[in-house]
Amino acid sequence: VQLQASGGGLVQAGGSLRLTCAASGRTSSNNAMGWFRQAAEKEREFVGRINWTGSTYYDDSVKGRFTISRDNAKSTMYLHMNSLKPGDTAVYYCAIGLRPYSGRELSDYRYWGQGTQVTVSS
Repeated sequence: VQLQASGGGLVQAGGSLRLTCAASGRTSSNNAMGWFRQAAEKEREFVGRINWTGSTYYDDSVKGRFTISRDNAKSTMYLHMNSLKPGDTAVYYCAIGLRPYSGRELSDYRYWGQGTQVTVSS
């Protein structure tokens, strides 16, 4: 299984971006998918995830601003980011969960993409 994250870039505070995570190989729409991010000199942290049913769960820091969706037919997941803040600056990673219902821990995820840089200027 391979994951390709794309859509990152430079945006001003208050702006929007949409990240895309395309999965290839032996993928299954039955597993959860998640987004994580890692800022410079910080640990990778949970952003949100979408279960195989389509239910979503977000970290409090992005709740109300970020939305995750998935298109199982295309083996693709999206992260819609609105009202971006400088604190959202990070490399964003997508991942496939070990189970249909995965949590927020890195260990809940098995496959990882290479990451895409998001930079929010003030």
